[in-house]
Amino acid sequence: MNWLWAIIVGLVLGLIAKAILPGKQAIPIWLTIICGMIGSLLGNWAATGLGVHHTSGIDWIRHLLQLVGAVIVVAIGDRLWAGTRGRRGART
Repeated sequence: MNWLWAIIVGLVLGLIAKAILPGKQAIPIWLTIICGMIGSLLGNWAATGLGVHHTSGIDWIRHLLQLVGAVIVVAIGDRLWAGTRGRRGART
């Protein structure tokens, strides 16, 4: 069940990250999910380092850090995907 939850969170964070980033991202949905999952892990790592991983109530700071991580990883993933596919100059 943990993997299913990780995939759902990765999908949601990846799609939100793609909506935040300017322009159109050319990465497929499976890569969006993976980037969202990695971003979530980075956000959890940063929250633990800042000491805000476990708080009472909703962990807004942790969720914000997860989203920031997803935005960064989706942006990097999009650049790498475009570079490997040869579409670097085709973006608008």
